[in-house]
Amino acid sequence: MRILTPSKRVFFTLTMITLASNINAQEQNVSLNQDPKFEQLLNEKRKINASISTNDTYKIQIFSGKSDEAKKTLSDFKREFNTIDGTIIFNTPNYKVIVGNFKTRIEAEKNLAEIKQRYKSVFLLKPSK
Repeated sequence: MRILTPSKRVFFTLTMITLASNINAQEQNVSLNQDPKFEQLLNEKRKINASISTNDTYKIQIFSGKSDEAKKTLSDFKREFNTIDGTIIFNTPNYKVIVGNFKTRIEAEKNLAEIKQRYKSVFLLKPSK
């Protein structure tokens, strides 16, 4: 290891201080340009997420069976009952068509009676606690 003489130490120290004083950090001004439609889209997503609740609504199962038949049943259902949403769930070994997101049992029972007139094997699914 080489030992610096006092004059070299001073020169080295002054050089380091000079170089360090010229270092600039990043500026704190940040400009964000975003499309106004993004905020609209974000608000719509928030509304949808608020309305989706998986465990506290009543649902109606209208079909259980093969994939092709489930797709056809859901398509027919959406044509007839366009105000009620529906989905297909796979539960081994069957595909199930589940419809509705009813907040109260009364609302679910009313829709169940309507749906029963068209589909034969329908039943109410209670929310899981």
